[in-house]
This record gives sequence, C-alpha cells and structure tokens, in this order.
Amino acid sequence: MNKNLLLSDEAEIDTKPELEIYADDVQCSHGATIGQLDETALFYLQSRGIELLEAQNLLKQAFVFEIIDRMPLEALRNDLSMLQSPFFKEHKT
Repeated sequence: MNKNLLLSDEAEIDTKPELEIYADDVQCSHGATIGQLDETALFYLQSRGIELLEAQNLLKQAFVFEIIDRMPLEALRNDLSMLQSPFFKEHKT
C-alpha cells in the first residue's frame, strides 16, 4: 500500500499505486491512499487536554513511525527514528 499525508491545502502528491502479485494464487492487489490528519483523532487528543499543534505532531509522528517500522534494516530504523524526533520538536506546525 502506498500511503501519503497532505499537510496543507496547497500540498500536491503524484503517486503510483504499488502492485503486489501473488504467484501461488495468481492474484494481485494494489492501492494508494491520500489523506489529511484525521479530524476525529485530533478531536480525541484535544478532548484529553492536548493542544492542537501537539496533537497534529503526534499524528504526524505516528504516520512517520508506521513507515519507519516497516524498514527491513534495524540500523536504518534506528537512524531514521533518531532523525525524526528532533525534526518534530523544531518544526511545530
């Protein structure tokens, strides 16, 4: 699955759906998702006392970590995890 997160009204994405072919079953599937931050999740976090900007950052980090967790090399996962944490602290948008 190819997932994309748009963070502004001006943001654009060009994506190609990922194609998976299952040779044993002679089946294939493909897909791509494009979305924005989940308003329900933002509301939930804010209802628990989390400020809007912090809630947005939490959802962005969750999106990034979902990608990082799929990386096959542990060293790469560790490096990317360490890089993204300071980025979100510096870029509160």
